[in-house]
Amino acid sequence: MSTLTIFNSAPAAETTSAVTPGTRPIPTVLGTDLEVPVKGGRLVGYANLDYAASAPCLEPVSAAVAAALPAYSSVHRGAGYASQLTTARYEQARHTVRAFVGARPDDAVIFTRNTTDATNLLAGCLPPGTTTVVFDTEHHASLLPWPSSVRLAPPAFPGEAVRAADEALAGIEGPKLLVVTAASNVTGELWPIAALAHIAHRHGARILVDAAQLVPHRPLNLTALDLDYVAFSGHKLYAPFGAGVLIGRRDWLAEGEPYLKGGGAVRSVGESAEWHDDPEPRHEAGTPNVLGAIALAAACDALTATGWNALVNEEERLIARLRSGLASVEGVRELSLWGDDHPRVGIVSFTVAGYSAREVAEALSSEYGIGVRDGKFCAHPFVRHLLGTADGGCEDDTASAVRASIGIGSTQEHVDRLVEALRDLVRRRS
Repeated sequence: MSTLTIFNSAPAAETTSAVTPGTRPIPTVLGTDLEVPVKGGRLVGYANLDYAASAPCLEPVSAAVAAALPAYSSVHRGAGYASQLTTARYEQARHTVRAFVGARPDDAVIFTRNTTDATNLLAGCLPPGTTTVVFDTEHHASLLPWPSSVRLAPPAFPGEAVRAADEALAGIEGPKLLVVTAASNVTGELWPIAALAHIAHRHGARILVDAAQLVPHRPLNLTALDLDYVAFSGHKLYAPFGAGVLIGRRDWLAEGEPYLKGGGAVRSVGESAEWHDDPEPRHEAGTPNVLGAIALAAACDALTATGWNALVNEEERLIARLRSGLASVEGVRELSLWGDDHPRVGIVSFTVAGYSAREVAEALSSEYGIGVRDGKFCAHPFVRHLLGTADGGCEDDTASAVRASIGIGSTQEHVDRLVEALRDLVRRRS
């Protein structure tokens, strides 16, 4: 398979920014020289394998924020030069993010705090009586916000996901919304979002795609895939400045209750309030996270300028080495919904026989200077399904897994260190 043959993905959109796609080397992330203490008092270079939780900051992102700070001011309605300049940068960020995901020209781009914030915003704008269809494989941000939902069991293969969505949507009257991830935050596996969008529209439904784990790794074209809404977070896209985004069709957003009621969301206030019918100001009341939006746009620019071939090639090389190494360690079991050969991004979750997930994560950190994630990754039903356990809360280590995730800044040495560390841990219990 070609490195850019992405499961039901589409070509990246042309960018409206000044960068030329594919003309720059892979950018550097901050923190590549970070040293951390390990047992015995030594300092070792940090092996960050926790990108799926929050990715480090790209140097171009940090530079963009630093450049904006001297003229930082409140946006919109300000006549001063600093306010005008900051407003222009904020609105340019909106255009850049729209282009990054190939959104339609009339799609709304609403800056939020993160993906969770974005899905909750959309939940508050659903027409009365809307039923949401969502798989139990979803992150809690996509599983929990909906006032009325039909939850579907984890599908055994991609075609079953399409069939299950088809059957569920066919049985629902009134407005309906299908919610699905583009790439699992637990297994990294890519979902058939193009086929699911087609099924949703055939039943008069809309689709929301959680792209938080996809856009740091692969291109996404909302228009080509015919998606209604897309949400993702800056902190997973190398822009950890507290901004996320909801992008999509305007009508529901323009008619929904303002997400926050306050300055900027209203046209006028007298005995009653006249709210903006433009969804962008309507749902961005108060002073927005201007620097977060600038950071998010800078990350989009940096990835576009690098070009996806270079990014995907390097990631696939490292993830193949990681999965091969894990498979060679006795007692390590990789978690997967659809099998070893299914396309995925740089995320791998696994268990280690004889150890709880927390024990593994703590040993990797304290003894080897490796950062991973352990737990249920805000996807409790899905992780329990993969582990074959019926229950288990956040504090139940026996129903948890370890997750290693890679991105820009990950190296072969990081991958090899993890594999050898796991081999050492297994030897201790043998």
